[in-house]
Amino acid sequence: MRKFVAMAGGLGALVILVGLAIAHPVAGPGTGRWGWMGPGMMGGWEGHPGWSTTNTSEITDEKAKELAQKYADQYLTGFKVERVLPFAGMHHTMYSVELKNAESELRTLHINPFGGVMPYGGPWRRGS
Repeated sequence: MRKFVAMAGGLGALVILVGLAIAHPVAGPGTGRWGWMGPGMMGGWEGHPGWSTTNTSEITDEKAKELAQKYADQYLTGFKVERVLPFAGMHHTMYSVELKNAESELRTLHINPFGGVMPYGGPWRRGS
């Protein structure tokens, strides 16, 4: 009788664990916050820092430079825009902006096609 109760208890625990695993799957690679669909189909960029969809038209090189300098004035005192480097995203042009200060320290910002500004990396120098 003890053997039967032990086996039934073990089987019951296994059934419960399998049920929990099916009910609450662990996110695998590529799932993320919005699931497999990504933002756009079922969700959006709202709440994602630095990325908003308030401006629906693509920005230009001059606008990217202006946004980068505005960011630098607010968060990176003493840095000035040195170069604006456009690069191709999935469907739009994005910008990598290099800023330099009087001590020749270099910072890089990423600007998405709609004007969202995000800093790249840490405070160490990234080359000349």
